[in-house]
Amino acid sequence: MPQFMDVHHGMKGISADQLMRAHQADLAIEDEEGVHFEKAWADPESGTVYCLSEAPSAEAIQRVHERAGHRPDEIHPVPLTV
Repeated sequence: MPQFMDVHHGMKGISADQLMRAHQADLAIEDEEGVHFEKAWADPESGTVYCLSEAPSAEAIQRVHERAGHRPDEIHPVPLTV
């Protein structure tokens, strides 16, 4: 299944607990869209959050994140990994 990295901006000051709650909200509904969120990272200083997932499409990721309450600003395919 294709991998994607999505990016959220404007989350300045996000805490580890907030990041975990947002990630858990995604995990709770990811199966409904055939998505698997693998990992999330955050930079509280810049307010940037990154999520790595496997999904059938960028649109499926968009739908899960929107339903979970945190729409991504960017979604990038990750066709190569080393």
